[in-house]
Amino acid sequence: MSESSSDKKEKDFEDDSVAELYVLHLYIAGATFNSIRAVRNTKAICEQYLKGRYELVVVDIYQQPALAQADQIIATPTLVKRQPVPLRRLVGDMSDKNQVLLGLGLKPV
Repeated sequence: MSESSSDKKEKDFEDDSVAELYVLHLYIAGATFNSIRAVRNTKAICEQYLKGRYELVVVDIYQQPALAQADQIIATPTLVKRQPVPLRRLVGDMSDKNQVLLGLGLKPV
C-alpha cells in the first residue's frame, strides 16, 4: 500500500528530527493576553512536535527578575531554546507555528 502525501510529510519530519531533549524557557510578563497566548501556543507546538522529549519552564519576569536578567531578556514573551545547541531566542506570542519550528531547529510541515 502506498503512503499518502500527508503521511509521508509526517514521516519525513520524524526521520529528520533527532530524539534529543529540548530545554526551553518561556519568559512572560504576568498574566497578560500575550503571555497566556504564548504559553498556550508553545505547549501546543511542543506536544505536537516534541512530545516526550521537551522540558518547558515558564518564567514570569515579575516573579523571577533575576532569571530574566541572567538571560538578558529585554522583551516578552521570549522563548529561549537552551538545548540542543545552538541557543536561540524567539520573541512574540508563538502564533506563527512555522517560524517557531524554524527557531527550534525543526523542519516546518
